[in-house]
Parts: sequence; structure tokens; C-alpha cells
Amino acid sequence: MSATATKPVTRSAFKKWCDANTGLFFLIPWILGFLIFKAYPFASSLYYSFTDMNFFNGIHEYGIMNYVEIFTNRKTLTALSTTFKYAFITVPLKLVFALFIAYILNFKIKFVNLFRTVYYIPSILGGSVAIAVLWRAMFRDDGVINTLLSYIGVDGPNWLADRNWALFVICLLRVWQFGSAMVLFLAALKGVSVDLYEAATIDGASKVRQFFSITVPMITPVIFYNLVTQIAQAFQEFNGPYIITQGGPRNSTTLVALLVYNYAFQSNEMGMACALAWVMFVIVMILTIIAFASQKHWVYYAD
Repeated sequence: MSATATKPVTRSAFKKWCDANTGLFFLIPWILGFLIFKAYPFASSLYYSFTDMNFFNGIHEYGIMNYVEIFTNRKTLTALSTTFKYAFITVPLKLVFALFIAYILNFKIKFVNLFRTVYYIPSILGGSVAIAVLWRAMFRDDGVINTLLSYIGVDGPNWLADRNWALFVICLLRVWQFGSAMVLFLAALKGVSVDLYEAATIDGASKVRQFFSITVPMITPVIFYNLVTQIAQAFQEFNGPYIITQGGPRNSTTLVALLVYNYAFQSNEMGMACALAWVMFVIVMILTIIAFASQKHWVYYAD
């Protein structure tokens, strides 16, 4: 009798628990996807980074040998140096250019919506393989760029085979994709109160003074957001160096992401690839922490 009497109570309790946690059932697909496709690969890569994992030979050694090689091998040190150079060239230029175009498009000019669309298109297409192939065709010896230069009597360089120009071509492709940052800047500019500009005009402030004393401080939260996201994206750049220059000439455009690919799928050294990926992750994390620590000195959050 007691066992029979407890059944309705147990079912009722289970039903109440289900009703109270209905949202959890809707989260199950996301949780499974996160565990299988995010958490497990994340943990596995950390484990394999301390091994000599090879696709065909398996694991024969455990230790920190991969990390030692990263900071002693000339090839990996060059890739890290090139990646830092690439990030510190492209991120500031992209942000400055995006802010400049957004500032211009914030004015009421004719066909402004068309211009906004045109300037945003590169961000949609820029990361595609087709655009990288087109970029390579434009900068080859007999490409569009050198052809146009020849019309004005300038002998264009061998862009993709010259160490001094190859990285510039890759950086230029990245800067050209400024549309996403531009849209965020444009939204931030729309949020700046017109009253501030009117008061500054009455006080006799010039447009340049208004820009640096009103516009820039008021949009610093968006500048900070774009800075963090662009740094993370720059350190993960792969398509441009892989498709346009294949990391050459003489590894002058081999970024860390491309070197990770080379170790993993060309040399079959998965352990080394995982270690290098973790080094890149730590570098991006440190730069992000520095950015967050510095925001109290230059980012203005309105009350």
C-alpha cells in the first residue's frame, strides 16, 4: 500500500520538476553542441599540445618539447614576429579608416545609403576564397595594379615575390575589409547628442576640435569593442596568406594560423600544431586583458 501510494507523489514531483525546468530541455541541443564541438576539442588540443601526436605514428612522447621548440625554432619565432607586425599594422589602419569613412557617411549627403552599402560590401566578400584569388591576380607581375602603374610610367614591383611588398599586399586586403567596423562606428556616431555639437559651436570650437573633444570620447566604447575584436581576428588570419602568397616569399607572410595549418595537415605534427594554437590563444588573451585593463584610462561610459 505504501509503495502504491508514493507513485502519484513521485510522478507529481517529477512533473513539477519538468515544468520548472522546461527551458533546460530547449538548451540541451546547444549544450550537446558545445560539449561535442567546442569543449571536447578545446580540452583535446591542450592534451595533444604536450605530446608528439602524429596522424600516422600516434603518440610516443609526452612533455613540453613542443613549447620549447616554439620559442627556440627560428621558423616559429619568425611566424610570431610576422603575426605581431601584421596585427599592429592592420588593426590601427582598419580602425582609423573605418572611423573616417563612418564620419563622412554620417553627414546628410546625396545617395548616402548607396555609399554605405558599397563600403560595407568588402566586409561581406573580403573573407572569401574568391576575393583572395582576385587579389592575387591583381597584384601579380602582369596584374591590374602593375598595368595601371605602367600607364603613368611607373615600373611596378614584383608584389608577391618581394619580401618588402608581400606582407603589404596581405595587410592591404585586411584593411580593405573595414565595413563591419564602419557600421558599428556609424551607429555610435548616430548616438552622439546633437546638443553637444551645438554647445561647442556656440563656444567657437572648430570641427576638428569637436571631433577630438566630443565625437571620439563619446564613441570610445565602440572603439574599444572594435579594437578587441579586430585584434582577435588579425591573429587568426589565414585565407590571405594561404591563398595569395602561400606564406612566401621565404616565409615573409607566414602567420601563426597558416603555420598551425602547415604543421597539422602538411607535416602531420598535430601535437606541435596544438601547442602553437595554444600559444596564439594565450597571446590574444594577454592582449585582451591589457586592453580591458587600459580602458579605465581612455574609455568613457556615459551615465
